[in-house]
Amino acid sequence: MSSYREVFALQHTWTLVLASFPARLAYGMVGLGIFFKVQRETNSVAFAGLALGLNSIGGSLTAGYRGYLIDKYGQSWPLRVFVPSYAAMILVVNMSESKTVLLVMATIMGVTAPPINLSVRPLWKSIVSGTQLRTAYAIDTSMMNTAGVIGPVVATTLALSAHPGSALAVASGLMFVGGTAIMVSQVSRNWKPEIKDKGQQALWRNPALRLLMLEGSFIGFGWGIFDVAVPAFATLENVPNRTAWVFAAMGVASIAGGLIAGTLSKRTSSLSALRKTYVIWFLVSLPMAFTYPGWSMVIGGAFLGFVGGAIQVFYWEVMEAVRPKGSATSYMGLLWTVEGTVMSLGAAIGGWLCETIGTQITLSITSVCIGLGYLFLLIGKNRLIAADRIPTDEEDLLAMEDNLPTTK
Repeated sequence: MSSYREVFALQHTWTLVLASFPARLAYGMVGLGIFFKVQRETNSVAFAGLALGLNSIGGSLTAGYRGYLIDKYGQSWPLRVFVPSYAAMILVVNMSESKTVLLVMATIMGVTAPPINLSVRPLWKSIVSGTQLRTAYAIDTSMMNTAGVIGPVVATTLALSAHPGSALAVASGLMFVGGTAIMVSQVSRNWKPEIKDKGQQALWRNPALRLLMLEGSFIGFGWGIFDVAVPAFATLENVPNRTAWVFAAMGVASIAGGLIAGTLSKRTSSLSALRKTYVIWFLVSLPMAFTYPGWSMVIGGAFLGFVGGAIQVFYWEVMEAVRPKGSATSYMGLLWTVEGTVMSLGAAIGGWLCETIGTQITLSITSVCIGLGYLFLLIGKNRLIAADRIPTDEEDLLAMEDNLPTTK
């Protein structure tokens, strides 16, 4: 735990953790908030699912462009535009009753969502040394997963209460508070976009990015199917309430997995740690196809979440090592554009697959997708060779010097 104490002792660590959490919690609430709002107004689950899907696709398709704005102009003015606009649009959705307005606004919300996670990630590199980056990413991943566990619970509780409109109203307030806290923080205001190398090729032509996009396509598709297969299985077995058990266990376990990954020795390169953890992730995913919505699926989901939380940390390290200069935000945004879009596709056909070929066979598709993701990473490992190294003591020293406070 000493590595975590060292990171939390640094200037700005608590600022990033506390400032970003309300906005991340808002994102954890918005999806279900939209779903319950539309279902309540239209009395249609299918229509509510359509609204949620449009919101998700809109966010995925524009993630790369929103990241590009941050990399080109810095964080200040994009967040000043996105944050209050998004908070206001949540309130518009909350007050709307028209089907058309609800669908249109859900889509626009996705397209213009503030790039909170895309903005916070590159800030860690400006406040920690090279040896502490893994721990910092573990803290960041755990905070995202924590918000992902708490957000849906809060949204569901409020949406099904005597004041259902409070779900989106609270989400709007949290987004405004959290987004504003980030944009006015010193670490965000001082962050400067990296200067690209002269003659640098277009980002989409980067070999490592193409490989990670291919890998992300399989993971996104498999995870989209999983997100639908679990509640579909529980619903078909007349135990829909157990869906919450599974996802809660996965969320809590992913937090633990991310924290433990952050303590691993720096003697293991990011790429090596990613590949080893990927194999374990594939193996623990296999039993899920043989589980039943109950304790077996909860336990299986916990193992899957634990390893998934750890692999996120190593994935961010690899991405940071292989990305070109000047793409701290847009690189991640482009990856999410591909993975999130394919995830929406997986979710869209997941219900149909459960009804036609069975829920357990559908769950096995997730394992196949994880296996294919690892296979392509293995085949294209040379494209990620920049992540297969350990930072030298000299590089760590330079990183520490870069973190000295300035009067600027």
